[in-house]
Amino acid sequence: MVHHHRASLLVPQQRKVEVAAEDPEGGGGGRMKELRGRLADYACHHRKHGHDALLRMLAGFALVSCLLLLLPGSPISATMDELLQLGRRMRRDQEAAPLCADDLANGTVCCDRSSHRTDVCVMRGDVRTQAASNSLFLLLPPNASRAAADERIRPYTRKWESSIMSTIDELHLRSAPEGDAAAPAHCDVRHDVPAVVFSTGGYTGNVYHEFNDGIIPLYITARHYNKKVVFVMLEYHDWWMTKYGHIVEQLTDYPPVDFANDRRTHCFPEAVVGLRIHDELAIDAERMPANQTIQDFRQMLDDAHRGRIQTIIDDEEEKQAAAAAAAARKQQHHGSQRIRRTRTPEDDDSPRLVIVSRNGSRAIENEAELVRAAAGAGFRVSVLQPRQDTELAKMYRALNVSDVMVGVHGAAMTHFLFMRPGSVFIQVVPLGTDWAAETYYGEPARRLGLRYMPYKILPSESSLCGQYAKDDPVLTDPNTVNAKGWQVTKQVYLDGQNVRLDIARFRRHLRQARGHWAMQRQGAEQR
Repeated sequence: MVHHHRASLLVPQQRKVEVAAEDPEGGGGGRMKELRGRLADYACHHRKHGHDALLRMLAGFALVSCLLLLLPGSPISATMDELLQLGRRMRRDQEAAPLCADDLANGTVCCDRSSHRTDVCVMRGDVRTQAASNSLFLLLPPNASRAAADERIRPYTRKWESSIMSTIDELHLRSAPEGDAAAPAHCDVRHDVPAVVFSTGGYTGNVYHEFNDGIIPLYITARHYNKKVVFVMLEYHDWWMTKYGHIVEQLTDYPPVDFANDRRTHCFPEAVVGLRIHDELAIDAERMPANQTIQDFRQMLDDAHRGRIQTIIDDEEEKQAAAAAAAARKQQHHGSQRIRRTRTPEDDDSPRLVIVSRNGSRAIENEAELVRAAAGAGFRVSVLQPRQDTELAKMYRALNVSDVMVGVHGAAMTHFLFMRPGSVFIQVVPLGTDWAAETYYGEPARRLGLRYMPYKILPSESSLCGQYAKDDPVLTDPNTVNAKGWQVTKQVYLDGQNVRLDIARFRRHLRQARGHWAMQRQGAEQR
């Protein structure tokens, strides 16, 4: 991969506190810990005032409440879930209603700059492109009473990261009266559908950022147009369209416009400049017009790749048939000795496990041992090593039919989006990457409906244990090391660390994964 998403450990303090309060295993333990803590504070206060009877009553209430919390489907459990999520919902609701409403009047330029992640501007009326000046003009009738608008925007979803935002082309959004000398006088191409304008620059080249900063926000912003929208791309890349063209075709019926190199004046009745984003690899149904979720996004990925995957399968079957025919001819030539049918992977009914392999940093040094252990646990094992030029449909096909994905924390873990809901995702979490692994992949995987099983390595499983003393903070207290800044984190934990799994310890995860697969299969057979 070209980049590791460098925001992964630059954690705003407010977000650190919020994540720490969550239950990383997704069960009832986090709720019980929070309740116990609050009750302990309450008890300490009242002990000072001699309220022993009240304490006994509270203790009994706590016991009953905690038991109710753990009952599946308990209304108290559901209510408590809502209470514990209230803070996050309140923060989310602050961004839920766009400042630029759907009923925006013609002749209006409205910019919503309230989100810390992205700016989004809407222009409605006679919108015209002017590539030579990096501008979009909104032409106003001569008698228009609105004040002239003059806005600038870099349409990329990492607004808080000044270093990368400085590399994004800036667009000038202007309203001007008809006949203004600076505005395009006529339209070379007139569209009767809106435009969505965005950049494919920034961290493009890193699969995490391609999905988190681009593809998912594009889905969020454009899905409600039902494909009646034109995508205008800044920093257009042919390779990007080759890689993601099947997805783009699910969102628009029209070819994209390469803003910088298409010097014609394109005219639109509306333009949305910038993309909306909700969270890491996430879609908030409450902020979607049709309440779509990340599972709807994954269904769209399924639809996007189905045709290409079928073509790949047909090609493979054609090659297999040709090979079988050649073998038959050879048999006839050499006599009538019976040829034994070759066993294919489809004949094996065992669960499939894919290891997403890494080169360079954070590689699994004993990967061959892992393959043998997984095979010994009853899995059909394959190893994938994504490259920059790996066709997305081939990756999608391999993971879509798999039951378990195993990989070390890094951008390639984004491919969990290709797994079917109900599948297992085992993320190997190196030292110093706990927060990033949970926030960027663990929590999103759960939202997709995967069974997420983090495997947090011990210091003895890290290559760093051979470089530092046993009591060095690098091994014993990664948080203090990460607090020194991104460059230190990158150097020590991201670029300077490999993994040697304790296979005996890891087998527990393999057994749990196979047990989950068996339960899923049994449930499917009973339905």
